[in-house]
Amino acid sequence: MSPLIWLFALPLLGALGLLFVPASRTVLIRRIALVITGVVAFLALDLLSDFDAAAPGAGGYRFVQQIPWVPSLGISLHVGVDGINLGLLVMGALVAFAATCVSREIQQRTKEYYVLLLLMVGGILGTFASLDIFFLYVFHELALVPTFLMIGIWGRGEKRGYAAFQITLYLTLGALVALVGLVALYLQSGLATFDLVKLTEHLAANPIPAARQAFIFPWLMFGLGVLVSLWPFHTWAPLGYGVAPTATAMLHAGVLKKFGLYALLKVAIPLLPEGAKLWMPWLAWLCLGNILYCGWVAMRQRDLNLLIGNSSVAHVGFVFLGLASLTVIGVTGAVVVMVAHGFLAALSFALSGWLYGQTRSLDMTRMGGLLQRLPFAGSVMVMAMMAGCGLPGFGNFVGEVLVLFGGWKSPVLICGGLLDFRWFVAAAAWGALIVAAVYMLRGIRTIWHGDLAEDWKGVVDPAGGWRKMPFVLLLGALLVTGVWPRLLTDRIEPGARRVVEAVEASRPAPNLASGSPTP
Repeated sequence: MSPLIWLFALPLLGALGLLFVPASRTVLIRRIALVITGVVAFLALDLLSDFDAAAPGAGGYRFVQQIPWVPSLGISLHVGVDGINLGLLVMGALVAFAATCVSREIQQRTKEYYVLLLLMVGGILGTFASLDIFFLYVFHELALVPTFLMIGIWGRGEKRGYAAFQITLYLTLGALVALVGLVALYLQSGLATFDLVKLTEHLAANPIPAARQAFIFPWLMFGLGVLVSLWPFHTWAPLGYGVAPTATAMLHAGVLKKFGLYALLKVAIPLLPEGAKLWMPWLAWLCLGNILYCGWVAMRQRDLNLLIGNSSVAHVGFVFLGLASLTVIGVTGAVVVMVAHGFLAALSFALSGWLYGQTRSLDMTRMGGLLQRLPFAGSVMVMAMMAGCGLPGFGNFVGEVLVLFGGWKSPVLICGGLLDFRWFVAAAAWGALIVAAVYMLRGIRTIWHGDLAEDWKGVVDPAGGWRKMPFVLLLGALLVTGVWPRLLTDRIEPGARRVVEAVEASRPAPNLASGSPTP
């Protein structure tokens, strides 16, 4: 059996097993969840060490296994990994373990919480392991349901009900819009299968007509874009993360939100290449809203979680920019940003959760001088915030630089050739170097430096190696990907090249800068 199946089967079986454990056995429940996510993290790292990008299997995938489910509709449990989803699986498994470690803050309805947490983890890892579009979508929905429930039940603050309603509304709508595009793709493919490998091979030889591609692609781009918080459909994200339990914010902002980006990269762009050519200029314009507008909003925040949430949405803009460039280096950089941002978002929300547990507040205007009392947590958060500025030495810097280089070399034309991607690269670089630096450095100064208020003289750092371990794990992952980027880039590049070559091999398509596609 492929080890990929164990990655998502273990958490799902663990969630089922916890149903039979008495709710009073809180310590046992926590230990079971920790053991399961720890084993999953070990399996993911073992996959990373065993993966050889130079010796891929069919379609460029390794560790492939296919189990027929509904043959008449072409649905099967098909799993496999290439360089693109390998990094996401490893990142997701490590974040899941760290999120389980910091879940000690949950003191009520513990059994239900860990059942939902393991369901969420299983759904996330199943999403990124799937090579069947049906299961890709189903696993994502399986992970979304616990997200809604965990925010509504264990969320904090008076707005948790409103935030749970808003995030449910936005993400359900986005998923339904994307579903329309996926069903249309299935019907127009002429091949009764949801198998991603077979669809890729078939549509490369028998492409969908250009007009139909131009009609289907925006359903996927905007539907999946809502799930990723594409501007201006992003408002659910900062508010939802601001009230979510720590582990939920870590998993959703860090990992699950990458589903939309991953589906764009693996499904929409290679299967609808002419639609991608037509709509990439629009995606380039919208991603500037993420990078600049959300960065400006982050500059105005007083709540730490809202600052991190808006910063997270801004960083996603770089992924969109890399995908829109349709270059190998740009797409490679986009995947690196996805992985590095997953570690950074998870680390940032883990630290804000610890800070909230100590101060019962995330109002930065009330803080100051906390580095005197929290040298470990403060040092790690300062490093995380510097990583959010794109400081060299962290994985975010590597990904963003590759995206900017890819954008600079992009062949995509904007406004009928009046503009090129260099203008977008300049705007994105300004957003990363100036805007991000302003709100991150301001946050560092406000929270950690200055005089220590009387209210915070009782706060304490994480005690012992076990409590510090999740922060060290995530920070270490950021540093490894920044210092040794070839660990990711050498594995990602072949998959990124296949995506770009699928677009380059399609027939030339007219530019959409001044018009709309004909359905």
